[in-house]
Amino acid sequence: MEPKLNYQNNYQFKEARFQLVDRLRQRGIKDERILSAMNKIPRELFVDPAFVSQAYEDIALPIDCNQTISQPYTVAFMTQALNLKEGSKVLEIGTGSGYQATLLYLMGMRVYTIERIYELYLKANRIFQQLGVNVLTRWGDGSLGWKEYAPYDGIIVTAAAPKVPEPLLEQLAINGRLVIPVGDRSYQAMYIITKVGDNQFQEEQEHFFKFVPLIGEYGWQNGG
Repeated sequence: MEPKLNYQNNYQFKEARFQLVDRLRQRGIKDERILSAMNKIPRELFVDPAFVSQAYEDIALPIDCNQTISQPYTVAFMTQALNLKEGSKVLEIGTGSGYQATLLYLMGMRVYTIERIYELYLKANRIFQQLGVNVLTRWGDGSLGWKEYAPYDGIIVTAAAPKVPEPLLEQLAINGRLVIPVGDRSYQAMYIITKVGDNQFQEEQEHFFKFVPLIGEYGWQNGG
């Protein structure tokens, strides 16, 4: 059965949502599954209430705990780079607002998501429950991955790492993809890494992005 949200979309935002999706299509997002799902997600629920009027602008916005909800283009770009089929198992590092996990859920993926900030973990779970989003969540260090449910067809990291965490490479399935921003704390390249064999990887780099830092054993240290 096709995943759906337990939510009556507010018609106030219907046209804005449609226009956002159209802009993403013009910017090169070709996967219509992504665009269709984004046209169904009430992004206004995921942003700080002070920024609801900007919910459908193609910009990153603040959420709690000095974190951000990513720019819609970035969300769509990273999701497209995963190149997942319906039913694929995907691990998200950095639940944040919960928007990315909701998108993957609506696309028919089996979603596992980790958040290190307890307040965000609780808030995202409340939104998932409200919307009827069936994803498995965990509070902890995302740089370690989630070995219990590995291997994954895709791993998406929504925070910037100084280098690619080894546990995430290990937890990829053969032909699985890891999409992760890597660089310094100012700007990062988007790495798209495909596991082509045991300890064999193909790597691409795309554009430059800016993310909050990935904090953890295989990421940045607090204050480091």
